[in-house]
Amino acid sequence: MLPKSQIKLITSLKQKKYRQQHGFFVVEGVKTITEFLQSNLKLYKLYTTESFNIDAKDETLISDADLKRISFLKTPNKALAVFKIPESNAIDISGLIVALDAIRDPGNLGTIIRLCDWFGVKELVCSKETVDCFNPKVIQATMGSITRVNINYVDLPSFLKESKLPVFGAFMEGENVYSKKLPESGVLVMGNEANGVSKEAEAVITEKISIPRFGNLKATESLNVATATAILLSEFRR
Repeated sequence: MLPKSQIKLITSLKQKKYRQQHGFFVVEGVKTITEFLQSNLKLYKLYTTESFNIDAKDETLISDADLKRISFLKTPNKALAVFKIPESNAIDISGLIVALDAIRDPGNLGTIIRLCDWFGVKELVCSKETVDCFNPKVIQATMGSITRVNINYVDLPSFLKESKLPVFGAFMEGENVYSKKLPESGVLVMGNEANGVSKEAEAVITEKISIPRFGNLKATESLNVATATAILLSEFRR
């Protein structure tokens, strides 16, 4: 049986303040853990059930009951790992960069990290109001892609102001992205799920772009931010 101290440590990592305090985050599921083990991230502890075994150092075999105690999932998936939070690398201010302005939903952030990985975007810049990328739900949604994207939390308006790249923002009233010639390098700013891009960030945006609605009624208010990011990244890479 797992010691209470270990259970307490792992379950505390659901909260951002304890992740920052201890410098650890949780990864669950065999496939995702395997991807993390193949990355440069440092493993702290790996817990697996008797029915499954991953070849790694610092591995502890535990019961299904213990896995349920420490898992953040309704249906735990055979293994849970604790990794050390890495230091962020300096932002490479060339190529295509995605910038997020107060994205709050962990699923949206996780999906956007996967999209960055898919479209070869190495740099993801987040405002300080954006959800923590080491949130367990974000980690699940990235499916391992977080190991291949450099993520930094910054004062977003200041970062955009200092950028020498053209800054594109997604807006309902922007220029039709399908009729616009897009550069290979630039910053793409995606706004908050409810309020869009903040006034402070909007003031620094050089070009507003939009995804046109084609439905006859045009009744849909807006697209999900992760869906919109997918469409816009596809256009940038076309």
